[in-house]
Amino acid sequence: MSATVAANTTMSGAAAASTYSPPPGRLGNLTPAQAEALAKFAGELRAEGAFVEGRHDDATLLRFLRARKFDVPKTKEMFLACEKWRKDFGVDELVKSFEFSERAEVDKYYPQYYHNMDKSGRPIYIERIGNLNVKALYACTSLERLLQQLVVEYESFLTMRIPACSATIGHPVETSLTILDLGGVSLSNFIRVKDYIAAATHIGQNYYPECMGAFYIINAPWAFTAVWAAIKPWLDEVTVKKVHILGGPSAYKPELLAQIDKEALPKQFGGACECVGGCSLSDVGPWNPAGCKGSPTASALMEKMALEQPAHGQIISA
Repeated sequence: MSATVAANTTMSGAAAASTYSPPPGRLGNLTPAQAEALAKFAGELRAEGAFVEGRHDDATLLRFLRARKFDVPKTKEMFLACEKWRKDFGVDELVKSFEFSERAEVDKYYPQYYHNMDKSGRPIYIERIGNLNVKALYACTSLERLLQQLVVEYESFLTMRIPACSATIGHPVETSLTILDLGGVSLSNFIRVKDYIAAATHIGQNYYPECMGAFYIINAPWAFTAVWAAIKPWLDEVTVKKVHILGGPSAYKPELLAQIDKEALPKQFGGACECVGGCSLSDVGPWNPAGCKGSPTASALMEKMALEQPAHGQIISA
């Protein structure tokens, strides 16, 4: 990287940090009523012995408050239901002991992975269901293990990925950018995996609210109207507004590249990244700069991120 390019990228990163303003309803941008709701919510949880130090920080409580429009009774109902689910599902134990040993095999039939971050610092999450082979998928794993892996990834997102992205971009990051690739999808395949998708959607909305910043559905076929009609009822109105449904490469490439550096986006989606062993298994990003496999493109991107990192970045705790 030349000195000129290094200087330019450093200035652009510093400029991004200096112009950052917390979105409404986040720490640093609460109305008096929202701040009062946060204090009331936290106080009630503490009084009832339901507050867990370290895990229940203000950013976490605000995610639930935003999901229920700062209605404290409704938020508390949602939050306590989540805490019960965490205990019943065994989340804390899963985080300590779960191993998804079939990851490489599952990746052949249903790739689901994090890969780098977008221009706003959000981790990029990608799913591809076009080539889904349900029979082969459930021959190497199960619905239960797929959901356990999903939950472990959500926990990693909160405790590892967004703190690393926050440090790299220089301001708090709380959400992800999701890409759902429907290239080659068939309605019959979707129907066969709908139980997993419905369960995964329920977990995301109810137990990990306000984690999705943008959702790009690409390579959407003409039959997607039927699929979308099946999915939409599972989603709340706030989530639906974050969804962008796009067609083929000519439609989605400009949209994705407006949000994601070319070096951060896998080549198959119009980017330049080609991780050795495949982007879907690399887990490359600020949380794992080298990735599971070496990648010259990823290494160059990490160098660029390091140069752009402001001297005093803020990290949002999870």
